[in-house]
Parts: sequence; C-alpha cells; structure tokens
Amino acid sequence: MSRVTEDSIYAALRNILDPASGQDLVTRKMVTGLVVKDGNVGFAIEIDPQTSHDMEAVRKRAEQAVLALDGVSSVTAVLTAHTEAPGDSGSAGKMQQQAGGAQQHGGGHRHGHGQGHAQGQGQGQGSGQRGGDQRRGGTQQAIQMPGVRAIVAVASGKGGVGKSTTAANLALAAAREGHRVGLLDADIYGPSAPRMMGVSGKPELTEGKRLIPKEAHGIKVMSMGFLVDEDTPTVWRGPMVQTAIQQMLRDVEWGELDLLIVDMPPGTGDAQLTLSQQVPLAGAAIVTTPQDLALTDANKGLNMFRKVDVPVLGFIENMSYFQCPSCGERHHVFAEGGGRREAARLGTELLGEIPLDIVIRETSDGGNPVVVAHPESPHAAAYGNIARRIAEQVLDGGATRQAPKITMS
Repeated sequence: MSRVTEDSIYAALRNILDPASGQDLVTRKMVTGLVVKDGNVGFAIEIDPQTSHDMEAVRKRAEQAVLALDGVSSVTAVLTAHTEAPGDSGSAGKMQQQAGGAQQHGGGHRHGHGQGHAQGQGQGQGSGQRGGDQRRGGTQQAIQMPGVRAIVAVASGKGGVGKSTTAANLALAAAREGHRVGLLDADIYGPSAPRMMGVSGKPELTEGKRLIPKEAHGIKVMSMGFLVDEDTPTVWRGPMVQTAIQQMLRDVEWGELDLLIVDMPPGTGDAQLTLSQQVPLAGAAIVTTPQDLALTDANKGLNMFRKVDVPVLGFIENMSYFQCPSCGERHHVFAEGGGRREAARLGTELLGEIPLDIVIRETSDGGNPVVVAHPESPHAAAYGNIARRIAEQVLDGGATRQAPKITMS
C-alpha cells in the first residue's frame, strides 16, 4: 500500500463543490485540521451553521473521495461551524461549535478499522437519560444509549490526581456489588485503561460494524488505546476528538448495563463539553486531592457540570492520607480535610477518601487494580463505599432529567 500525502488528499477534495458558491472546498478554504496518520485521515469542513443539513451530503462525498485514494484505510470528516454568541460580536472566546455534522460522523472505513456507521438511536430510558441539548445558536440531540441505565462521569479539574485509577476501581467495585458495568476511557490523548485493566488488542466488529468492547475482570471496557499503539501520540484537533468520543459511545455494542463509568479527560475543554452536553449523564463524581491548588481546579470542573445541568454527585478525595505500615499513624501529606470542607462549601458531598498507598499504584500499573487484587483490603472497601453511594444516587434514587439548559456567559 502506498503512502497517502496531504497533497493527494487536497487534490481529491478539489473535486468536491460547495453548493452555495459553486467552488470546491479547497479553494473556498473550508477544509481545516487535516490529520494523516498511518493511513487514517481526519479533517473538518467549516460551514455556515444555517446550512448544516445541506452540507451533510457534501461531507459524505468528501469522505468517499478521500477513502478512494490508495493508501487510505479510514476517513473521518466532520462539519464544524463557529457562531458568535448573541450580543458579543467579534469575541472569539464566545464562539461555539455546532454538532450537527459531528454527530452524523464519518462511516467510510475499511480494512477492519473499528469505527463504523452510526446506528439508529432508540429512546432514552432509566434514571440517566435526558433529551436533546439546547443552547444559543443551535439545538443538539443527545446521544441515546437505551441499554444503559445510568452513565456516570469521573472527572477532575486537572491531571495527576489519580482520576483514571479511581474510575477503574470504582467500576470494578460496582461490579462486585452485582451491577452490570462498563468502563469508557474517554481520555483520547492519554488513554490508560488498556494497561490498567490488563487487556489489549483491537476490538472486533459486529455484523453491523459496531465495536465490541473488551472484557476485563467482569466489566466491559472501551478505550482509544485499543485503536492506536501505546507509544503513538494522538495529534488531533477539537472536532476530531469530539467525533472519536461520540463514536466510542454510539458505535460500541455496550449491551445492557446498569452503570457506564466514563473516565473523563482532565480539565474543562472540548472533550469534556462534548460529553457533558451530548451524553445523557446521570451525574459526575469529581476526583481531587486535599491541597488548595487541586481543589481550585476541582471547583472549575464542578461549575462546568452545573452549568450544563449535570448533577454533581460529590467529591472523591484521592491521596487523602498515608497510613504508616509500621505504627499505623495517618500522615496527611497533601493537607487534611480540604475535600470535606470544599464539598460542604459548594453544597455537595464528600463521597469518600482514598489513601495514598503504593499498593494502589502497583496493582493498577500491573493491570490488576486493587479492588480485584486485594478485594478484602481497606482500599477496596473505600472504593466499594463510594461505588455504593454513587449507585444509590443514580440507580436507586435517580429521576429522569429534563434537557439541560446551557448558558453562555
């Protein structure tokens, strides 16, 4: 197979016309964010938001034109549009992306790549489902997952606080409680679930070209790490990240689940907003450490979820203390009680405190998290208590929520 080049891709896209102007997409400078990696191609087509429905056919033709090139194994094209927030002309910080094209995402894949066509969506059900998102400048319809009772985001305002380790152990703890559980590693740039859960290899496909999640320790797992090599960086722009997350939700055969735990990327950027605005989240648990700097970032995450009408289930204070194995005394390495005080101040609850312990790190690095490796340990008990509290909120006492109202300040 010959190697595809950017020049050949642009040449193919010169044959695709913009119906409004009669000029080709390249001449009109509508093609942005082109990424080529090992035969996988991604790009965005900038459009007027008022023409999103008309341009879907153009997007499909563009995808097929690039897919026909020798050396191309998969193509993902998305439609993007930027509009100014009302009353704030010229402010780049107020621009928002319309998701009409991104939700109708690329399906022109071949050679076994695990990203297929979007399937028909059923009606949401269970405590975690909600309707379409509404925001200024357009209306989005949330990704519906009718077989999943509740989707819970495990998030953090910054990296390095142990969010992924927490998400994996919570998923396993919930499974130990008898729930049917899935774990979605939504950190596109730094996927860690394959190593942490001790599973690898590319997912197989159903006859309908949907990805079959991997299974590890009794739960279903999906991660971008199954689709790219561990040492290969994911160099994607915002629209590509959004589309990848949508595909890992909508194009995966999750089946019937009580809980889908989503390991969110750190921060409050495009990926977080995509999940918060388009996925029927039943709630979000925010991982922090006790020190003030981490709590400040955690507050940003909490405020983001509240702004898009996603219930905040509470804080999880990770690395809360170190318990000396010799004397049994607790040492608060990163300050004491910060998570509890901040949760009380912000009107949420402290779901639990996880100790700083080398066993948690070693078992996660080894693909056998502590909840599985040492199920009777105090660490596993701490994760179990948090998992039970989350299940109580989203499964036992949760109620169907209305569509979120997203405001732009």
